[in-house]
Amino acid sequence: MIPECQLFGTLGCHLCEVAESVLLPFVEHGLLVELLDIVEREEWVDHYALRIPVLRRTDNGAELNWPFEAEQVASFLRG
Repeated sequence: MIPECQLFGTLGCHLCEVAESVLLPFVEHGLLVELLDIVEREEWVDHYALRIPVLRRTDNGAELNWPFEAEQVASFLRG
């Protein structure tokens, strides 16, 4: 079963847009990704501001920091 994920980013973040495009084929094959804007919570800004975009698995909390490519995402989802 494919884990659900969250993608931490913010509006106007070019790298976040690139990350979304990397994830799109996975979404088309059933991956659920919740897009979260770090400005919504102060603790997210503190934790992620210098690292976005960050892909996080909701089942185990594992995080994949940018930069990542499709191969790395596939391995991360299997892991």
